[in-house]
Amino acid sequence: MRLDIYRRAEHNGIFSYLAVPEGKPIPQEAINTDWLPAEQSLEVEDDVQALPAYHIDKLIQQMGSKGYAITGLKDMQ
Repeated sequence: MRLDIYRRAEHNGIFSYLAVPEGKPIPQEAINTDWLPAEQSLEVEDDVQALPAYHIDKLIQQMGSKGYAITGLKDMQ
């Protein structure tokens, strides 16, 4: 699977990340003018469960239920 990764600054130099399928727009409920491209066409295995570099857990579950995956709140501290 190929993903496009976006990031936005939070606080104290911390970033949150958003992963969407390659070429897909950011879903309406996640649109935020602060999202900036971080990586395009990231190749990941179809069964990968997490993207540690982006603090994204439950990748498959999030993609299935929302169509995107996002950094968890617990990772924002």
